[in-house]
Amino acid sequence: MDLEKHPAAPAAPAAPAAPGGLRASDADRDRIARILADAVAEGRLTPDEHSERLDSLYARKTVAELDVLVRDLPAPGAAPGSASAAAAHAPAYAGTGSGARPGSSETVVAVCSSSARKGRWRPPAHTRAVSVMGDIGIDLTQAVFEQQVTEIEVVCVLGNVEVLVPENVTLRGHGSGVLGNFEVSGSGTDGVDPNAPVVIIRGFALLGNIEARPKPGSRVVDLARKLRDNLR
Repeated sequence: MDLEKHPAAPAAPAAPAAPGGLRASDADRDRIARILADAVAEGRLTPDEHSERLDSLYARKTVAELDVLVRDLPAPGAAPGSASAAAAHAPAYAGTGSGARPGSSETVVAVCSSSARKGRWRPPAHTRAVSVMGDIGIDLTQAVFEQQVTEIEVVCVLGNVEVLVPENVTLRGHGSGVLGNFEVSGSGTDGVDPNAPVVIIRGFALLGNIEARPKPGSRVVDLARKLRDNLR
């Protein structure tokens, strides 16, 4: 009987996860959202198809699942003639199409104070609002949208955050509250324009209140169409 001790064979290194199996990040979802926005602007997707794919974007967990949403679409800037197609089909609410200022962001903070964004302003693609025992108001009813998808990420602790949007935009919400309130109302109403911008609210309220709703009587105006009508 062989009593000699033999060292255990080294364990084989774990194989790296396939790229498609990686968990999706916010940047991955932003990339897919921009491709979808370009596709609807170029006429490759109908507004209904764009809305359906965007609805499922934040429910998918991996990069592979996200890529399924755009596997029949070209990467931004890859398709020849896309600029002319975009000019023909884009609603141009801000006069610049869906790809303006990609990745632009802003942070709004209210700690035992108040802060507001309102009037004729240009909201970035991503806004982070942090309220700690404070009040934040974000009014988009007169805003000039420079992108198809605008995201607002909210953290609210013992405070209040209110977001107002034009009644014809698509408003979506993903969030929760602990001893607090997270409410996004008016999404999916009959007055929503499928070609208008999409506003997505993502948030968490702890002993606080987050509310997003459309303002009756306020509508996003297609500036390009209005200019053409005035020139006739």
